[in-house]
Amino acid sequence: MTFKELGLGEELQEALDYMGFENATPIQQEAIPKILDNKDLLACAQTGTGKTAAFILPVLHKLFTESTDNIDALVIAPTRELALQIEQQIQAFSYFVNVSSISVYGGGGGQDFEDQRKALENGTDIIVATPGKLISHLNLGYVDFSKLQYLILDEADRMLDMGFFDDIQKIVSFTPSTRQTLLFSATFPPKIKKLGREILNNPDEITIAISKPAEGVLQVAYCAHDEQKNALIKSLIDNKPNYQSIIIFTSTKKKVNDIVRALNRGSYKVQAVSSDLDQKERELALQGFRSRTTRVLVATDVLARGIDVKDINLVINYDVPGDAEDYVHRVGRTARADTTGVAITLINKDDMYKFAKIEKLIEASIPKPPLPPEIGIGPDWDPKSRGSRGSYGGGRGKGRSGGNSRNRGGKGNNRSNSSNRNRK
Repeated sequence: MTFKELGLGEELQEALDYMGFENATPIQQEAIPKILDNKDLLACAQTGTGKTAAFILPVLHKLFTESTDNIDALVIAPTRELALQIEQQIQAFSYFVNVSSISVYGGGGGQDFEDQRKALENGTDIIVATPGKLISHLNLGYVDFSKLQYLILDEADRMLDMGFFDDIQKIVSFTPSTRQTLLFSATFPPKIKKLGREILNNPDEITIAISKPAEGVLQVAYCAHDEQKNALIKSLIDNKPNYQSIIIFTSTKKKVNDIVRALNRGSYKVQAVSSDLDQKERELALQGFRSRTTRVLVATDVLARGIDVKDINLVINYDVPGDAEDYVHRVGRTARADTTGVAITLINKDDMYKFAKIEKLIEASIPKPPLPPEIGIGPDWDPKSRGSRGSYGGGRGKGRSGGNSRNRGGKGNNRSNSSNRNRK
């Protein structure tokens, strides 16, 4: 189905045409008509399937045709990276539409807070916010959500995992019961259903390809001892000279620093992103990665859902994610939409049982080729033993395979106002 068939306004269609968007993804095909029909929505779709456009496009259509001077739409996101990503997409889609927006998140300086305060006081059309920073503004008493029309929770499962349940409930208490509420999640655990029952009004439900990586992802796993991992990732990168966009995910800041030090001893263009960096440093690192001046980005899990970079060639899980669902989100950084990509996971002997759970979750057995000969011998694949050593890899073992594979300022003051765009 094309976007022209979804009933969006001409101005939005012009922006989509300019950006090269023609065919809607499944989540967009199902969600956009329901949102235009004023339905509350509980939607579940995997990372990279176009969830942001699925809720932003119909809300922009409604705001363009229903002019007000209030804060009309609130999008809540778990991380500053995702909040920035969403607002950037709002700016792109609203290029020919007179709609203003701003992202509200922590980590900036005093001027950032003042800009956010002014936008909240003056009535910006769309606010994209992280829960903690928004509550800081709400507690100061100048935010008026009494006429809010649209409340959107994006990556709701991640917000609950991060402990934001009470914060979400507090934010919701500032909004009118007449609002339209849209809850988007990459997974659909019971706690999401519980939240949905509390804040949604007779919602329609959509579930698209839950908990499985995109079809374009080539998934591979290597069984390796911890002391072999740095040499292994160097070998993997060296053997893929055409891959210019590589992300390595790991679970701790210390491992991020260790990996960067190891790669910096070679000729790799590498940057780290973790909570040790301030917001400006993190944005500069991401900018370098997007522009391809940085080839390898090493990050903690905070970026697993919040990064928006096209054409990522390779994702490496330096260690197995602690939550099986997180594997899907890390892998989802590559092969977005209709593209292809490679995802490689390094498994030590203690993490084999966790990876077996992942294979059960995604209903697939991931190929486990032997280690390159120069890396040495790794552990046997034996998840039931939880820690047996063996002679797996090195080209000398059995070579078993697991199977087949801102806009700142007040209302109407964003870049979209630079063209001749008037409300209907």
